[in-house]
Amino acid sequence: MKQAGVTMDVGSDGVAVVTIKNPPVNALALTIFDGLKEKFSEAMRRDDVKALVLTGHGGKFSGGFDINVFEMVHKTGDSSILPDVSVDLLVNIIEDAKKPTVAAIGGLALGGGLEMALVCHARIAAPKVQLGLPELTLGVIPGSGGTQRLPRLIGLPKAIEVILFSKPMTSEEGKKFGLIDEVVPPEELLKTARKWALDIAEKRKPWIRALHRVDKLGSLPEAHEIIQAARQQVKKISKNMPQHQACLDVIEEGILLGGYHGLLKESKVFKELVETNTSKGLVHAFFAQRATSKVPNVTDIRLKPRQIKKVAVIGGGLMGSGIATALLLSDTSVILKEINNEYLQKGLKFIEENIQRLVVSKKLPQHKAEKALSKLKGVLDYSDFKDVDMVIEAVIEDIALKQKIFSDIESVCPRHCILASNTSTIDLNIVGEKTKSQDRIVGAHFFSPAHVMPLLEIVRTEKTAAQVILDLMSVGKAMKKVPVVVGNCTGFAVNRTFFPYNQGAQLLVHLGVDVFRIDRIITDFGLPLGPFQLQDVAGYGVAVATTKVFAAAFSDRTFRSPLVELLMKHGRHGKSNGKGYYIYEKGSPPRPDPSVLPIIEESRKLTNIMPDGRPISVTDQEILEMILFPVVNEACRVLEDGIVVRASDLDATSVLGMSFPSYRGGIVFWADTVGPNHIYKNLQKWHGQYGNFFKPSQFLVERATRGIPLSAPVSSTSSGARPRL
Repeated sequence: MKQAGVTMDVGSDGVAVVTIKNPPVNALALTIFDGLKEKFSEAMRRDDVKALVLTGHGGKFSGGFDINVFEMVHKTGDSSILPDVSVDLLVNIIEDAKKPTVAAIGGLALGGGLEMALVCHARIAAPKVQLGLPELTLGVIPGSGGTQRLPRLIGLPKAIEVILFSKPMTSEEGKKFGLIDEVVPPEELLKTARKWALDIAEKRKPWIRALHRVDKLGSLPEAHEIIQAARQQVKKISKNMPQHQACLDVIEEGILLGGYHGLLKESKVFKELVETNTSKGLVHAFFAQRATSKVPNVTDIRLKPRQIKKVAVIGGGLMGSGIATALLLSDTSVILKEINNEYLQKGLKFIEENIQRLVVSKKLPQHKAEKALSKLKGVLDYSDFKDVDMVIEAVIEDIALKQKIFSDIESVCPRHCILASNTSTIDLNIVGEKTKSQDRIVGAHFFSPAHVMPLLEIVRTEKTAAQVILDLMSVGKAMKKVPVVVGNCTGFAVNRTFFPYNQGAQLLVHLGVDVFRIDRIITDFGLPLGPFQLQDVAGYGVAVATTKVFAAAFSDRTFRSPLVELLMKHGRHGKSNGKGYYIYEKGSPPRPDPSVLPIIEESRKLTNIMPDGRPISVTDQEILEMILFPVVNEACRVLEDGIVVRASDLDATSVLGMSFPSYRGGIVFWADTVGPNHIYKNLQKWHGQYGNFFKPSQFLVERATRGIPLSAPVSSTSSGARPRL
C-alpha cells in the first residue's frame, strides 16, 4: 500500500492543485496535516501560484479525521497527540491567506474532511456527494471549525440538524442551502474549481471567508431561541451523553463573542470530550463492529464468497417474514414456504406491509418496492427448492419440528445449498442431528424485527464448512446487517449472555422490588426498554419457551418464576392484546397498569423467597447491578468457552442485538470500566444472600483476583478455556 501523503501540482494557469492521498477514503491522518501545512505554506510563498484547489485522491475528497488517533489517546491517556490545526493551519495558512483556495469535492466530505472544505473560499462538488459532520456519534464535537463555519454558511437551524443529529446532506442539498457553490459533472470538477479559484483571485467572484460571515446567523434573540429549543430536544435523545449540550455551548459562544472565540472554545471542548468515557465507549463500539469482519480460518484463507441468488425461507410468521423482507431488499429472490394457505397469505401480507411502510416513510422508492416484491413467491411444498442456494428455517422453537424440516430439505435441495436455522436458543447439533450434511448446517440468527435490527448472529458448529460461513457473511452484508460469527451452544453468544437479564429482574421482583422501578432504572441507564416492558413487546410465549430451554441447559443458575404463566392465565399477553405489565392503547404511550400488582403478589407468595417475608431494601444502583452483573458473569463464561472470537464481539453484539447503550462500549467494555473486582465482590455477596444465580464464574474470579481486564485475550492455559473459534 502506498504511503499516505499530500501532493501539489502547479499548472500553467497559476493554480496549485493540492491533493490529499490516503486510500481508501483519504482519512486525515497526522501525517496528512503535516503535508497540508507544508504544501500550502510553499504555495503561498511561490510567485507562480495565484490560487489553489484542494481535492482528494481517487474521486473522494476526505472521509474525515483518522479515528485511530482517538483510540491511541484512549489507550495511552496522552491527548497531546491530537493535532492542533484549527487556528495555525486552517485560519492563518488557508482561510486568511492572500491567495484563495477552492475545494473540489468528489465522493464524500465527512467530519474533518468537510471542515477542510468549509475553510476554503468556495466549494465545487460532483453530484450526489455525501456531506456531513458525524463527530457526535463518536462522543466528540467537530474540532476543526465545523461548529463555527457551518452555521455561518447554511444558517443555524440547518447547521444544528446536520451537526447535532449527524444528518448528512447531498451536494445538491448543500447547494440549496449555500454550502456548495456549484455542482458539476465529475469530469468537469477540477476544471471548474480551477476557474473559480482564478475568478476569486482576480476579483471576478467574491472572496468569502466563512468564519467572518454573520448574515445567516439571524438576530441574537432568534439564535438564542433556536439554541434553547435544540437543548430541549437533545435532552430526550442524548441521555447520559455530554457532547450534544457541549456542542450547543460552543455554537452559542461563537454567536455571542465571534467566530474566532468560538474556534478557541471548540478546540478546548473537543479535547476534553475525547477523554470522556462516552467517547471511549463509542470509539470502542465502532472498532468492535469493524473487527467482526475478521474471522480466523474463514476470512484469511483466500476463499471467495459464492453468489447466493435464491433463498427459501420456511415459516411466514413475524420473524420469517422479516427475514424474507430483508432478503428481497438485498435483491435476492425468495421462496416463502408455509404449512397451509391461510398462514402463507398472512406471511406474504406481512412482507408486503413491511415494504410498503418503507415506501410511505420515503426510505424506498415505489419502483424498487415493486421490483423487490416481484422476486417473492409463496409455496406450500418443497417442489421449488430444487435450485435454491440457501434455506433459512424460521419456525417455532420446537426441536422435533426443526429436525423433521432439516431432514426434508437435505433430501430436496441441491448439494451446494446452505442449510440454515434461525433458532435463537437450540443447539445446532441437535437441530441437524438427523442429517448427513453437517458441513452445510449453520445458524442464521436474526433479531426481531429481522428487516430492521442490524445484527446477524452466524452460528458455526465444529463441522460447519468455512465456505458456508463466508457465504452467509456475504449475504448478511448484502442485507445491510453486521454478521458476527459465534460458536455453537444453547443460546449462542447473545441470548446466552443476556438470559440472566430477565431472570435477574424477575428475582428482584420476587424479593419485593417494584416492577416499574426496575424498568425506570434500566431505561435511565440507557437501554430503550426495561426488562418487563420488553417482555410485553416480545410476547410471553417467547419468554416461556426460552426460559425452559435455558433452565434445562443451565439449571444450576436459573431462577424459576411462575409470573409469566400467571399473567397469561389472567388473560394478559403483553402488547399483542394491550394488557401486560403496561396498558397499550393506540395513539397513547404505554402506561403502568396497577391492576397487575395483585398478580405479582400472587407470584411472590408462590415463590416465597423474600427474607422474613418482607421486601428487601435496595438502592437504584444496587438494582442496576443485580440485573447487569449476572449478565457480565455469563459473558465471562461465554468468553471462557471460546464462543466468540474476541471479547469485543460480545460488545458489538450486545449493542446491535440487545440495544445495550453504544456510548457504554458494550457489555464487556462497560464491565471493565466498572471494574471486575467490584463485580466479583458484589456477586459473591449476593451469592451468599440469594443463592446460586449470583455465583461468580471461575473466569471472573481469576480475572478479578489477578487484576486482569475481562476483555484481555483468553490464554490457552486459562482454567477450563477451550480453543477460540
